[in-house]
Amino acid sequence: MSVALNFQQSGNPAAPAVVLLGSLGSDLSMWQPQIHALSNRFRVIAVDHRGHGQSPVPAGPYTVADLGGDVITLLDSLELESAHLVGLSLGGAVSQWIAAHHPTRVDTLTLLCTSSQFAPAQPWIDRAEAVRTDGIASIAEAVVGRWFTAGLTEQDPELVARHIAMVKATPDEGYAACCEALSTWDGRADLARIVAPTLLIAGEQDAATPPATVAAIADGIADSVMHVVNPGAHLASVEQAGRVTKLIAAHISSHTPAVAQRIAAVEAGMTVRRQILGDAHVDRSIAGSTEFTAPFQDFITRTAWGDIWSRPGLDHHTRRLLTLAILTAVGNEHELDMHIRAALRAGTDPDELVEVFLHTAVYAGVPNSNQAFALGKQALADLTPKPEENTTP
Repeated sequence: MSVALNFQQSGNPAAPAVVLLGSLGSDLSMWQPQIHALSNRFRVIAVDHRGHGQSPVPAGPYTVADLGGDVITLLDSLELESAHLVGLSLGGAVSQWIAAHHPTRVDTLTLLCTSSQFAPAQPWIDRAEAVRTDGIASIAEAVVGRWFTAGLTEQDPELVARHIAMVKATPDEGYAACCEALSTWDGRADLARIVAPTLLIAGEQDAATPPATVAAIADGIADSVMHVVNPGAHLASVEQAGRVTKLIAAHISSHTPAVAQRIAAVEAGMTVRRQILGDAHVDRSIAGSTEFTAPFQDFITRTAWGDIWSRPGLDHHTRRLLTLAILTAVGNEHELDMHIRAALRAGTDPDELVEVFLHTAVYAGVPNSNQAFALGKQALADLTPKPEENTTP
């Protein structure tokens, strides 16, 4: 019987859905580098397996089919006919099972640091018994010791400590029951049934699922490509976050129809555009659009708002102040007036505008900043509520 999984959703709800399934002993926070970077282009759904994070902890043992069934139930609850699956280790086994048994639910498949069979079975059974007897804390350091290379462990002890704490927070029964799921997992015969375009990523220093193990999966899936990241141990998605995220994004994008990508970009851009400029301004722009100007409106919405303003590297407030400084520097009075008024309507402190215009005066010239102050003064006058006139006879 499936359980209702805990998940975190971010990004544009209209964009292609990407489901992230993590490693044994992790919670959805292990995907933070990917969540942050992918959310500007996709609908990102990071998931806690049953028995992990904030998901329910039914009594074990579990099977990989049980865990896969939970994900299918989640897709159904979110009314998603299909999604791009990304799974690491245990999450990779679950993703393989879904791709083989529910092929129409999988748009693309990305498998990281995983195997089609975690043999031999006995060490997993022994580990489950140890956790039920002594608790997950008794093995947490040893588990994380296989997740990162020695170089990263020495360089960033705080990163290692955070992941040890994450493993220790995993419920004992959930961890043990998932060990039992891996002990019985054998997906080798199902690899030929996987038809989703598949990306495989291995860590050069991963002792748990070395490149040769991942390559065996690639050999069994017809439409697959494999990359090895170096350095990289079992949690390559963290150690090589930038490289891995770029590979995932490129894989998904290359198998997403251009029309779908365009529609998602326009919807995401329109959302941000309204957040920054306000509904009234955007509604006027749309109402005033003609056949001649429509291509430019589409371009601005997709590119300026759907791409640049939606990037996660800077928050909207920082981008707003940068925009004001740049428009002041180039002397674009029309756009500057519009953005000053939008900033004030959004609650930006006028004192911040003063600092932006003073700073710009030093590097771009006093006359341009003088005009910016004049526009700001007028905008404040126009937007400040006027006291009601005394109508007493």
